[in-house]
Amino acid sequence: MNVTPQDASKRAFEVCSLAPVVPVLVIDDVAHARPLAEALVAGGLPALEVTLRTPAALDVIREMAKVKGGVVGAGTLLTPADVRAAKAAGATFGVAPGATDTLLQACEDEDLPLLAGAATASEAMRLLERGYTMLKFFPAEASGGAAALKAIGAPIPQVMFCPTGGVTLKNAPDYLALPNTVCVGGSWVAPKDLMLKGDWAAIEALAREAAALR
Repeated sequence: MNVTPQDASKRAFEVCSLAPVVPVLVIDDVAHARPLAEALVAGGLPALEVTLRTPAALDVIREMAKVKGGVVGAGTLLTPADVRAAKAAGATFGVAPGATDTLLQACEDEDLPLLAGAATASEAMRLLERGYTMLKFFPAEASGGAAALKAIGAPIPQVMFCPTGGVTLKNAPDYLALPNTVCVGGSWVAPKDLMLKGDWAAIEALAREAAALR
């Protein structure tokens, strides 16, 4: 079933509107999947991006998809094979660092709403021309931070963003104050050391702190 870019962006916008922060998760051990998702959802962050950067990622998505209240997506989508595997694992949205016609078409073919990455006005305009109005601003800090995103938004107000890349608890409010920012993506809510210790209560506390940023 094909999805139009317009409908995909509408659904991506709904996911991004669930909370001010989307946790960006790099998980090596599938045993962490369920308790981590439960802690983040309990803390008020239901939309979860599991990056396809580890061998366990697809199994992690399968486990997190079982957690009540969670909305699980797959990050670091690069190829049509990634898109098909993520959808089969239970991902309900996708995130990519950039955008190619091949990747966009694969997501449309698989009915997987995509947050495609853009870092410049030209990239945002090209995606807008295809019908995409909800994008990822990446890499956010390296591309000029909130000031750059504000500047891009002035002439292209139709496009909304989820800035990711170098976003922290400290600078997240700068992005969230912008009219073209729906949420931010960040990894600080699930630090590796806390995952390794199994300190899910501490992660839930970080999630609550992030959820209050709005």
